[in-house]
Amino acid sequence: MSELASRRIQQLMGVLASVNRFFVDSPYARLVDKPGIHDFAIGNPHELALPEFVAALRRQLPPQNEHWYGYPSSLPEAQAAAAQALSQRRGVTFAPEDILLTNGAFAALAVALTVATDPGDEVIFISPPWFFYESLIAAAGGVPVRVKVQPGSFDLDLEAIAAAITPRTSAIIINSPNNPTGVIYSPETLTALGQLLTEAGTRYGRAITLLSDEAYSRILFDGRPYHSPTAYYPNSLLLYTYGKTLLTPGQRLGYVALPPGLPDREQLRAAVFVAQLINGYAFPNALLQHALAELEGVSIDIAHLQRKRDWMVGALREMGYELHVPQGTFYLLPRSPLADDWAFSERLADKQILVLPGVMVELPGYFRISLTANDQMIEQALPGFAAALAEARPAW
Repeated sequence: MSELASRRIQQLMGVLASVNRFFVDSPYARLVDKPGIHDFAIGNPHELALPEFVAALRRQLPPQNEHWYGYPSSLPEAQAAAAQALSQRRGVTFAPEDILLTNGAFAALAVALTVATDPGDEVIFISPPWFFYESLIAAAGGVPVRVKVQPGSFDLDLEAIAAAITPRTSAIIINSPNNPTGVIYSPETLTALGQLLTEAGTRYGRAITLLSDEAYSRILFDGRPYHSPTAYYPNSLLLYTYGKTLLTPGQRLGYVALPPGLPDREQLRAAVFVAQLINGYAFPNALLQHALAELEGVSIDIAHLQRKRDWMVGALREMGYELHVPQGTFYLLPRSPLADDWAFSERLADKQILVLPGVMVELPGYFRISLTANDQMIEQALPGFAAALAEARPAW
């Protein structure tokens, strides 16, 4: 390995140290495949895939022409279906050619960062974050700049964001509803964010690109509306994945959407296409694209997910845990009764319960629970949550 490659890998390994530890040397790594384990750590499905999802793939499985399974880029019929559905949800018209299909939001982020970032540019991300933001920024040659949310409310700290912007800032990643906090950013907050980005762009003579990670934008609770950050700032790229709404994270399907108000869209389409090529041909596989028109109307049962949220929030609070009620996503974020959240996750593992330690999402003293666990898992795990808390109380 060359000295340059070695330095690059070492840098990324340092960024991903906690992620590597979790997947290699943690209760999750040791126990996830064991019988009787209650896995609340990762947003994986714990029930069979939706019948509508399976049926859509089956209908598109027989090839209809010799190119059916050839190299796909963004297939026009899939672009049209995604554009029509997104336009209906948002009340603004997205052109089909402005939907650039990717193999999930992971690829969409990598592609968007490639387009928005030159080597040495600074990219702001919000902490607590999805735990791959920093590494994706670094992999794109950017300099990650973290800005913490407001404590307690988990809302954006607009003053801190403004203070973090420099002449080298090229982009900011905003994730709403936020993983892991479940917060949906309000129109007032997004309006103020758009204003400060516009002012900073004018001050430094370069437009800052807002990368709007909207992976959970259709997983909303209590009848809340969704307000896209892209509606409040024109220089935005919308990033989406179907893996959350369909709860099929292993079937990689998503897109980068260019909002109608975005300047220079024709040039950006070409730039995104090139970025998809150099990021490992970051297009969804052909079968998923053929099925996309049907998959647009399919979703997990959000009402059932909300009932699981209410069930677990109520039960955990009654036990004595401290946690807020998420407005969206499928995660809960209780406080750990031990300052060392990794140690508490070990105690829960002794009760056959797997969670994500807060240190994984830059939030020490908390842990994350995924509501993708099925009802039986929740019912069986609740006594273990209570027992682990009781054991930890002397130290709390």
